[in-house]
Amino acid sequence: MQKWRATRRLLLNSYSSKSRFDHPRSNPISDHSSTISRSSSGFESWTSRIHYRHFATAMIQRNPAFSSLNSDDINHFKGILGDKNVIEDEDTLLFANTDWMRKYKGSSKLLLQPRTTQEVSEVLKYCNSRRLAVVPQGGNTGLVGGSVPVFDEVIINVGSMKQVISFDKVSGVLVCEAGCILENLVSFLDNQGFIMPLDLGAKGSCQIGGNVSTNAGGLRLVRYGSLHGTVLGIEAVLANGDVLDMLGTLRKDNTGYDLKHLFIGSEGSLGIVTKISILTPPKLSSVNLAFLACKDYSSCQKLLFEAKRYLGEILSAFEFLDNESLNLALNHLEGVRNPLPPAMHNFYVLIETTGSDESYDKEKLEAFLLRSMEGGLISDGVIAQDINQASSFWHIREGVPEALMKAGAVYKYDLSLPVETMYNLVEEMRTKLGNSAKVIGYGHLGDGNLHLNISTPQYDDAILAQIEPFVYEWTSKQRGSISAEHGLGLMKANKIFYSKSHETVQLMASIKKLMDPHGILNPYKVLPHSIVSYS
Repeated sequence: MQKWRATRRLLLNSYSSKSRFDHPRSNPISDHSSTISRSSSGFESWTSRIHYRHFATAMIQRNPAFSSLNSDDINHFKGILGDKNVIEDEDTLLFANTDWMRKYKGSSKLLLQPRTTQEVSEVLKYCNSRRLAVVPQGGNTGLVGGSVPVFDEVIINVGSMKQVISFDKVSGVLVCEAGCILENLVSFLDNQGFIMPLDLGAKGSCQIGGNVSTNAGGLRLVRYGSLHGTVLGIEAVLANGDVLDMLGTLRKDNTGYDLKHLFIGSEGSLGIVTKISILTPPKLSSVNLAFLACKDYSSCQKLLFEAKRYLGEILSAFEFLDNESLNLALNHLEGVRNPLPPAMHNFYVLIETTGSDESYDKEKLEAFLLRSMEGGLISDGVIAQDINQASSFWHIREGVPEALMKAGAVYKYDLSLPVETMYNLVEEMRTKLGNSAKVIGYGHLGDGNLHLNISTPQYDDAILAQIEPFVYEWTSKQRGSISAEHGLGLMKANKIFYSKSHETVQLMASIKKLMDPHGILNPYKVLPHSIVSYS
């Protein structure tokens, strides 16, 4: 009888929109970092409610080969950019020097805001000649310390480069500057009848150049793949100021090495991305979103397998969160309600479908859910009736990072692992830490991406010693990746050997040395400090 009632609720609440909606999802980051020029008051208001600790320079020494900024340098930059785009204001610099989690904080005295590729080129050419280290910055929404200075590096923020250059409705190719905020591109494309292949909780603040430079993943990867597949071309400026024009818009181009891939995911360590061309899918008319409960992780796995088989071409997102994640969202996020009647469920899954035939998609999803419930894979569930309910479902999943920050200190790990063993890490970590911390597991089950979070009242070296290197060693034994979509930044630069061989890392260092011989681009990030040497 209970299964029948749950199945009836699934079918009665089914919903299919007549136009593809963009979920107005939770974005705790956008309040304080939509542009670098915003007041830091919102930032201080948000971060005053959380615990923080700076890790930036604990184990690193400033490279003595780098020069220190002087008044002549500042005057030179003013000659290139104009006075108003050379920022020395302390409040603005406080914001630009500090990452979203307040875990990393640099001491840069200068923020530059170029408006064109030529200006970026002139700035880098000068910095390279003077050996002034720089850190490229976009929306500053990163989680591994990759977008803020470690010491006194000059910050180059491309947020003023925010023009849509062209859009081809026939091919669906968008060409734009690197400083375009992701949500603005989403809105632009929505008016054109298209969507971005990338969707992130931070889309109100993050910039497309940063997305490409970190190879951001997000919710739609299970449907549209990574940026290595959707980015068709880029323009980038090298450390010496040379501009690489690889801004092609062709789906096929087999002429030599495809160098754009060096810049996708290199976190600004090889060059600063200034323009992007990206393939965007058409906006489809039918969207459905289901919020489901599962009794165990095995059921989540089997549900994913069945969804790929039976939903096939309309499956657009498959997310999961455990009971601890849901409880955090319910306890720390305003206006969040459990979509399901009170009950003890261990896991929750969000399944989104996107297609072009409303009645067919609805019927296909309902048949799949009925089949899954009868097979015992789903304990309970509901399908969104309207946009507001769909938004509330997404708010639960995407609000977990904000809830974690409000709960206290948090240790965050972004891992790629085999789906069948992924949650074992969460369970082992709970056993290891006992009652000293809450261990949370959620993420993109559709592409094997676990967001492991350890929540504690405050940062504690003893707890950190139990987490690391255990997490990295465990991941390495599974032949997983210690960074699925957040990048390596400063946090994981020295941990790269858990995922890459020494030979591979040595080749990366050789490429870095070739393209940035003085090492001025985002130093101390991505590559281990022991292997990087500069002339």
